Amino acid sequence: MKIDTMIHATWIIPVEPENTVYHNYSIVIQEGKIHDLAPKEEILKKYSTDIEINLSNHVLIPGLINTHTHSAMSLMRGLADDLPLMDWLNNHIWPTEQKHVSAEFVYDGSLLACAEMIRSGTTCFNDMYFFPDETARAVEHCGLRAKLGLILIDFPSAWANNANEYLSKGIDLHDKLHNNNLISTAFAPHAPYTVSDAPLIQIATYAEELDIPIHIHIHETANEVNQAVSQTGMRPIERLHKLGLLTPRLLAVHMTQLTEEEVNLLSETGTHVVHCPESNMKLASGFCPTYKLQQAGVNLSLGTDGAASNNDLDMFAEMRSATLLAKVVSNSASALPAEEVLRMATINAAKALNLDSEIGSLEIGKAADIVAVDLGNIENQPVYNPISQLIYSAGRENVTHVWVAGNHLLKNRQLTSIDESAILQKTTYWSEKIRHDK
Repeated sequence: MKIDTMIHATWIIPVEPENTVYHNYSIVIQEGKIHDLAPKEEILKKYSTDIEINLSNHVLIPGLINTHTHSAMSLMRGLADDLPLMDWLNNHIWPTEQKHVSAEFVYDGSLLACAEMIRSGTTCFNDMYFFPDETARAVEHCGLRAKLGLILIDFPSAWANNANEYLSKGIDLHDKLHNNNLISTAFAPHAPYTVSDAPLIQIATYAEELDIPIHIHIHETANEVNQAVSQTGMRPIERLHKLGLLTPRLLAVHMTQLTEEEVNLLSETGTHVVHCPESNMKLASGFCPTYKLQQAGVNLSLGTDGAASNNDLDMFAEMRSATLLAKVVSNSASALPAEEVLRMATINAAKALNLDSEIGSLEIGKAADIVAVDLGNIENQPVYNPISQLIYSAGRENVTHVWVAGNHLLKNRQLTSIDESAILQKTTYWSEKIRHDK
């Protein structure tokens, strides 16, 4: 049988089934899907192709999924470092956004982020930012997969003036993207402290009608929780629960401040938790109790947050930070082992985004979102356990090839769908403009 692409690798980690490593296997791609996955000898007997890729000393994994970021904020990378969250937001990020955020800013920033993510082995990201239509345009340009947040905040911005306009524009974008194979949507109310009750209730209703997720920052810092209690008499989670938002549709981002009762509530309601360890550490926001959440059966995924607070979109670094932090916080070396943290960046993330029937694991019939990681260099030798090697030793610099829906977006470390020099020129333009206006 003639097929589109055949990839041979030393190891394949499919993620499903769990704790499985295939040795000297091959993947067959046909019409953007994984058509077959079997030992190399069997594949060579069954198929022929014009595109055959041999990757010795490489491991193939599902494309990584960044479950929380603000892609366009890559243009603010390094703008205001070593500051606590509210100082960082109120005195640096929000003023810069008021001066500079526009359709052009978001498109250029999103392209920069897409290029970084492709080179880091990320094939899908869940975004939250203004002008999501421009992020959609950038994603389409480079061929990535994305879940784009239909942003909502009580305050006016360059994108919308009030809650009704945010909702109206968001639903319009959802309708435009409804039949897009690579881009889908989620409601993205910014946070409980920036969105009032009425819009949150509307979002809960619309999310049910449109069958899409809700993506929100919550319990990011102790100060956020304390202020909510003083203003409303309720912790933010309790408020969201009373408004009907704690459901399997909700992606609760950060969650560094949780009681035992709240952990159990998240489990009972099927709420997903998105852990952003490096951003939380850098802003001194606190520690998400990932081990307790995992033990309670809560679905955990990973996000980088934006490059303005991280300062990168590196999911390999995020996986390593997540497992090391979990061990220290729980005082258990067994907390979040390598296999589990890889699941957080793949199949768990796909479940949170309601995309697990399409992506998140290397299985026949799923989309061919595949990443090849070279473990043949000095820094990654010897290899006893490829899964452990990915998490504790390898990095994004070892990513050599990336496919999304069978399209080869990174080939031998070279971007195939993005003009790198043009992105760098645009980035220089924006950095000079922002520096001049600070």
